[in-house]
Amino acid sequence: MESKRGWLKQSFGKRLNAIHSWNAWVLLLLTITGIVLSIGAIRGDLGIVRVSLKQLHIYLGVASILLMVLYAPMIRKHWRQIRTRRNQRANLVFVLALLVGWAASGVVLWQFRHLPPALNNTALLIHDLLTWVGVPYAVYHAISRSRWLKRQQRLDQAAAASVKPPAVQPAAAPPVAASDATAERSAAQAVIAALKASPITRASFLRLAAGLVLVIAVGPAFYRWIKGAFDTGGSSTAEYVAGDGNSMLPPPAPLPDSAAVVGGGAQGNFRIYTVTEIPAFSSETWQFAISGLVDKPAVWNWEEFLKLKRTVQVSNFHCVTGWSIYNCTWEGIPLKQFLAAAGVQSKAKFVKFYSGDKVYTDALSLEQAEGDDIMVAVMLDGKPIPQKLGGPVRLIVPQMYAYKSVKWLQAIELIEKEHMGYWEVRGYDNDAWVDRSNNA
Repeated sequence: MESKRGWLKQSFGKRLNAIHSWNAWVLLLLTITGIVLSIGAIRGDLGIVRVSLKQLHIYLGVASILLMVLYAPMIRKHWRQIRTRRNQRANLVFVLALLVGWAASGVVLWQFRHLPPALNNTALLIHDLLTWVGVPYAVYHAISRSRWLKRQQRLDQAAAASVKPPAVQPAAAPPVAASDATAERSAAQAVIAALKASPITRASFLRLAAGLVLVIAVGPAFYRWIKGAFDTGGSSTAEYVAGDGNSMLPPPAPLPDSAAVVGGGAQGNFRIYTVTEIPAFSSETWQFAISGLVDKPAVWNWEEFLKLKRTVQVSNFHCVTGWSIYNCTWEGIPLKQFLAAAGVQSKAKFVKFYSGDKVYTDALSLEQAEGDDIMVAVMLDGKPIPQKLGGPVRLIVPQMYAYKSVKWLQAIELIEKEHMGYWEVRGYDNDAWVDRSNNA
């Protein structure tokens, strides 16, 4: 209670400056944690730290919302104070729009398990877009409002004030016989005087330079992001196929439904996440195995694997970070088919999956593994699954978040005791249902 009274007793200016300072620090920490979380290449290196970092990012977002709530009663008075300053009013509107947009989209991403995937997809796009715009703007704002630059501005103003305008002399009658040389000299001096009165000061030049540096530094990356985010032509998937590092011969021949690309998943854009370096595979050494608590363990090489009966399904692909790819056409072997052919023993309770990167594992209960749409996939949209998307073979569990859909799948093991996968031991839910009602 005392702290509340102390806060209210402070002058309006001090409270406003305190909120501005706190918000700046929160925004800085949000930027750092957000950038680290967005770098897919270091997800595995961060391990369990990533989960803690994600929680810190959420707490900082909540703190930012609380600061906005604290500022809300002060908006009207603040707006009146800057009524004659158009630039400050425009800045205030822009910053508030950024903060509200960040907060709203962040809350949606925070509560993604309780909301429709389509809403999460939109929220992630908005959150990323505001970050691309807001962070460079915040950096520019910090530079342009820095003490050093304000000092330069004061020096410029002092220098301008020290130059006294020439005294206005009463008009005199022109000399009767003024020479042409005198007239030319006066005209030249007038040009020089006009140049000396240039409105470009050191402070304004430094602001302009800072803005140009930010545009040059961020502009190309922002262009690539905006092109990828709004390009629905499937160029990203095509690039993955063109630059595939796998050498799997012969390539699988698509079934008619797969070749027709019924779902058109290539119209979406996958985000590439991995906990290891992306591995490459060759058909000469690649093998696939099923073992453990089964009656008929088996091993297939690539040519034998391609002879297994395949089916085609169209399903959605949901990532736990908030994005989704809709209507992907997958072709492969239903997991139920593998389990039935192997003969699952009565002791088996769980199905464990091994990635060819030799690090990543995950598991499903035997009941979950009996789902009709769980597939050991070899093709995406009528083409071999590219290396970066988990090919040549990956697991697809459409009704769960994608960390259950093990990439570079090379082995299945039936086990008795529950196995916690790579991300589960680092804080992720073991039951990763997109629709939580499935877990009831």
